[in-house]
Amino acid sequence: MEFTINRSAFIKQLTDVQRAISSKTTIPILTGIKVVLTASGLLLTGSDADVSIETFLSVEDESNNLTIESTGEIVLPARFFSEIVKKLPQDTFSLTVTDGYQTEITSGSASFNINGLDANNYPHLPEIDTDDNLIFSGSILKQIISQTVIAVSNQESRPILTGVHFVIENGEFLAVATDSHRLSQRKITLEGANDAKYDVIIPGKSLVELSRMIDDSNPDIEMRISENQVLFILGNTSFYSRLLEGNYPDTSRLIPKESATDIEFNAPKLLSAIERASLLSHESRNNVVKLAINTAEQKVVIYSNSPDVGNVEEALEFSNLSGNDLEISFNPDYMKDALRSFGQTEIKVAFTQPLRPFTLVPTEDTTQFIQLITPVRTF
Repeated sequence: MEFTINRSAFIKQLTDVQRAISSKTTIPILTGIKVVLTASGLLLTGSDADVSIETFLSVEDESNNLTIESTGEIVLPARFFSEIVKKLPQDTFSLTVTDGYQTEITSGSASFNINGLDANNYPHLPEIDTDDNLIFSGSILKQIISQTVIAVSNQESRPILTGVHFVIENGEFLAVATDSHRLSQRKITLEGANDAKYDVIIPGKSLVELSRMIDDSNPDIEMRISENQVLFILGNTSFYSRLLEGNYPDTSRLIPKESATDIEFNAPKLLSAIERASLLSHESRNNVVKLAINTAEQKVVIYSNSPDVGNVEEALEFSNLSGNDLEISFNPDYMKDALRSFGQTEIKVAFTQPLRPFTLVPTEDTTQFIQLITPVRTF
């Protein structure tokens, strides 16, 4: 096997594939990257058994500047191989595999020899045996992931909650995540998906890695679902993830249908105030911020204190306050995550009771995106 290729084009694809490779895998060969060279181009594969990423550099794409001397395949140690290629001195490099899987990498006056492995021992990628696909706008899918994955659980004691629940039915796409303390739900209408019906749970870690791969060069992303795998296709790159098994809890019943107190904020201004309050709350054992709403005086104040450091009190800017007086305590980190997901917009916060979950929604569209936070009992 022997080829020469443009180094920057190769590094871009190598970086994506490396997202799937873990040093903690129990299968030693999966710490390597599989390189397969055919007459049509170069195929790179990385996997940790849960996530697999495959990308193709075509010989016909002039930007790859790919010259093929002889075809073949090899598995190379991902960490060393990546570091070597990134530090080579010239714009192109050559790779040659000789007897015993010895691999020579040369660029200008630099020459490295590393030991490879037999590619026949590399596990096969999952097979997605369906032609049914759904098309997402890359920017919308990236936004949906960032808005929901913040609420997935990090506790392996309930594995089902470490994923995001994707439901597609009647042309509507619903993504929801919860760790039982907070919830994030996003809905969109999906063009061309009127007949599609899916109910799957995708690991949050997989979606985070997928999101990092989506950029302006991926205007549309194709999704295919099989019994226990999901495949996302981004141009010449395929992203496979296992699905979580089990039934996701019915989260619709968690969202209050009515409220007793409603108030509107500018999301960035409220975020700044919460960040200031959390400077002290993080120093206390329970990490709690308290919000006091007085509808008669049209006054909203945020409090936080740490017995060892001191306390903070700040009157908040708001608009359209209505309903009952209320004092409620919450985890400021959950609130900050929720507020960041709204970006530069106005939001409506709806409360029911001091110990019941409250919701945050954009004021211009109160049904398509909901963040829910469970208060903290402080007495």
